[in-house]
Amino acid sequence: MPEQGTPAVARLIGNTPMVEIRHIRDGVAPGVRLLAKIEGLNPGGSVKDRAAWNMLRRGLKTGALSSGKIILDSTSGNTGIALAMLGAALGHRVKLVMPDNVSDERKRLIAAYGAEAVYSSGLEGSDGAMMLAKEIYEKDPGTYFKPDQYFNEANTEAHYLGTGPEVWDQTGGSVTHFIASIGTGGTVMGTGRYLKEQNPAIEVIAVEPDDAFHGIEGLKHMASSIVPGIFHEDRLDEKLGISTDCAYDMVYRLGDEEALLVGQSSGAAMCGGLEVARRLDTGTVVMIFPDLGGRY
Repeated sequence: MPEQGTPAVARLIGNTPMVEIRHIRDGVAPGVRLLAKIEGLNPGGSVKDRAAWNMLRRGLKTGALSSGKIILDSTSGNTGIALAMLGAALGHRVKLVMPDNVSDERKRLIAAYGAEAVYSSGLEGSDGAMMLAKEIYEKDPGTYFKPDQYFNEANTEAHYLGTGPEVWDQTGGSVTHFIASIGTGGTVMGTGRYLKEQNPAIEVIAVEPDDAFHGIEGLKHMASSIVPGIFHEDRLDEKLGISTDCAYDMVYRLGDEEALLVGQSSGAAMCGGLEVARRLDTGTVVMIFPDLGGRY
């Protein structure tokens, strides 16, 4: 049951559908299932609704998010949209720092929820936004509540409590491989931990861009980035590098062949899912599709 005082929109977060990928099976054995969890059907349009609400919920419970405080964080778009939506529902002002090269659709969505945007250099990516948000917060910490999505364990917890149990239940416990792309790392860490507790043989695999100068919006190339405090590579079974070309090409294939209009991070997850599935004779490969394609 939702906690008393939970905004109506927050009650819609989670329980997203899972669909089978039936046509894009290049070289995959008949005994292997490819399943995609469609996180773009959360009310704010992405998987980040889960983490955003859990971080705000934790802040409300501890009193850190008190009346009049402005919600401040850095974002590459999706977490910002989720915070803007939930901030509006809670009656809190929201200030978001994001790279100036995020898509116009994301900028407009944030503005539509009434949030204030502060832009950092697009050349510095999400790391630049993170540093500028830290600078703004430290100048006036009493004014802001900073969820700090890259270092807040409530991000990971959202997936341990929600995404993981959903994947387990929706597959009837048959999942053998779980794949998620890395932004903050919360999705793969939290979901992976839950699934490993149910069956230690499940392989948990993270997908990242294969190059520092990539074009997959929202994802981090860990070797060239500030590594989020909630990301622990030693808890993964594998980390796959995916090219920008593969991710973009897969977006168009998913639309054309599966009737799924998704974003680039979903394309990257699909590329990783195919790579893993081709190695198997039997198994159930579950991929997280973080958002839909309308915001790109």
